[in-house]
Amino acid sequence: MKLHQLKPAKGATHKEKRLGRGEASGHGGTSTKGNKGHQSRSGFKNKMAHEGGQMPIQRRIPKRGFKNPHRVAYKVFNLGQAEQLAGKYNISEFSLENLYINGLVSQTDKVKILGNGELKNKLVFKVNAVSGKAKTAIEAAGGTVEIVK
Repeated sequence: MKLHQLKPAKGATHKEKRLGRGEASGHGGTSTKGNKGHQSRSGFKNKMAHEGGQMPIQRRIPKRGFKNPHRVAYKVFNLGQAEQLAGKYNISEFSLENLYINGLVSQTDKVKILGNGELKNKLVFKVNAVSGKAKTAIEAAGGTVEIVK
């Protein structure tokens, strides 16, 4: 076999559609674009969300509410969960670093402690936010709370 004898496999190639080259080509007349209308013209571009003149879905559906740009999203832990996690991971300081090391939060997460559940052990909390009920329960158990910004 030589280079000049190489050919593509049978059926692997086909003739290019030669549009607008007369009726004998099989693609003459309207050049496979149908009859009239915007899409048959040169320079046609299908605009995103265009529905052919019908009112687009993003304008048909009513809008409600808003997204608060100043919202702070916290990763929330209740006192009962904190107690369990401290026992499971053998930690006495419930800090952002310890939580990250144990795979409970990501580096950018903010952590808030809520007062649901009981706290029996003395724990040190170094978190971004604490509810009032949680703070009194932690201090009653002999622990301390430090707010980290």
